[in-house]
This record gives sequence, C-alpha cells and structure tokens, in this order.
Amino acid sequence: MNAAFHYALPVGYQLQEYRIDKVLSGGGFSFVYLAYDKQGHAVAIKEYLPGSLAKRDGADRVVAISEASRAGFLHGLKSFFEEGRALAKIDHRNIVRVVNFFRANDTVYMVMQYERGRSLQQYIQARTKALPENFVRRVFGELLTGLREVHTHKLLHLDIKPANIYIRMDGSPVLLDFGSARQALDAQVKLVPTYTPGFAAPEQYFDRAHLGPWSDIYGIGASMYACLTRTPPPAADRRVQNDTLLPALKAGQGIYSDRLLEIIDWCLALDYMKRPQSVFTLQKSLREEGSPKPQKKSLLATLRDRIGGR
Repeated sequence: MNAAFHYALPVGYQLQEYRIDKVLSGGGFSFVYLAYDKQGHAVAIKEYLPGSLAKRDGADRVVAISEASRAGFLHGLKSFFEEGRALAKIDHRNIVRVVNFFRANDTVYMVMQYERGRSLQQYIQARTKALPENFVRRVFGELLTGLREVHTHKLLHLDIKPANIYIRMDGSPVLLDFGSARQALDAQVKLVPTYTPGFAAPEQYFDRAHLGPWSDIYGIGASMYACLTRTPPPAADRRVQNDTLLPALKAGQGIYSDRLLEIIDWCLALDYMKRPQSVFTLQKSLREEGSPKPQKKSLLATLRDRIGGR
C-alpha cells in the first residue's frame, strides 16, 4: 500500500453521520472512502488531502506540512469546496451525484452516491480486441448528455478517461472523479501534474488559459480511441513535439465505421480550435451516423411514387 495511506482515516471512524468502512483510493490529491450513513446506505466520501502540501495530525485534523505550503493548501481547499458546491447542483443520471459536502477536521469532504458496476477501463482490459462500435456509440452518446449538463453549469471535468467512466449494472454510464479542483491547485502551486498522460489535452500541459469544453472533448476522444486500440494515445505533450499517434482512421479500418473513426480523430486534434467546440456538436455527429439521413428523391422518382400509389 502507498506510504501516504497512513494519513487515511481509520476503518470505523465516525465522520459526522457517516461511518468509514474502507479506503477506496488515495495518496495524491485526496482520499476516497467507502462509508455508510445512518440508514445503512453506501456512499463514497472524497476527502481533500493533497499529500505534497498537507498531512494529518494526531487530532485527525488536516494541516499544511509547512508555512510555505499553507497558501497552496488553502487555495486547493477553496477550489475543492467550490467544485463540491457546483456538483451538488447537478442532478443527472450520467454524472456522479454529490449528496452532501461539508467542512470537518480542517478540510472538506464531498459525499457522493456509491455506484456499483465496472469501469470502462475494466471492460477494455477484459477483452483481447476492440469494444463493439454499438457499445461505444451508446455509452458515449449517453455520457455526453451528462457532460453537456456539467458544461452548462460552467464546470469542466478535466480528467475524463476510461477509469473514470463507470458502467452500472444496468449498462448506463456515469462520469466519476472530477479533476477541475486538482487542475486549479496544480496551476496555482506548480505541482507535478496529476492528470493521466494520454487523456489530458495539450492545453492542460501548456496553456490553461485555453481550457474549455474542447478540453473535455479531447478526453472523450482519447477514451474512445482506447476502446478501439486497448491503449491510450501518446501523451499530448509528446505529440506536440513529435506526433506519433496512429490515426483512428488507420488503426480502426474494418473495425469501426469510417465516420466514427473520423470523429475520434476530430476529438484528438492537437489544436483545440480544430476539435468540436461543444458537446452538442460532438453528440450530434455521433447520432447522425446511428440514424442515416434519408436519401433525397429525385423529381422523377417522386412522380413515379405518386403514379404508383394511385
């Protein structure tokens, strides 16, 4: 187990109305716990505790490791709290539901609905070939409906990848683990980036002033690419220097339709201006291929139909 896990809250710890059952993940920006409320319902609780800036003291409080790290710690705390408040306003079946957020132990906790199922990453790893096109179209078509809602609330995800796309037992996808607060902290105190290489857009590395919906769309494209090839694209910072990405249109010939492959490559454009600029635009393109447009009849064919119908 990661050495940083000794800062995690212990099993059985009572955190307001929630009892900690186990640590699900942690060690970088936060800890995520499986917990149960008073009614016995499972929840996932995310605790703000950036390991490079803070630690837990003997009284369970989260404190800055030094006076020099205090400003960065407080900036991240504010960003994390604001992200929780924004997410709590979103009630959409394809976005993780934040049911509560509060301050305790001198930090902030985000309480989320606990989802049962498997991540898209597990689906990919369980296969020896590409995921079926109809599965990819359905999952991402539904997911984009939720992402549109996120963007409507002026929030970006900034950590879209197969590990953060969960497929419930009924087959519906849900987007987990927003990374926008982490990005805000990275930008403020110049931490080592916490995003996953291959899925982060170039502007997350080089020019955060250009972050926008198109940045999440890059993550969507990279995730669809992983469904095809079972590996992520090369990291965007490397692609900018020397682009070795095998285009989806070549990698997926005979596996996916040309139109879907073109859409994946469109999302993975290094220039953010050359990607779809909104989720609506991308979603419309995905749907159009699924429902081919009827061919416009010629005047002669229309006359024949009318004559034949008499």
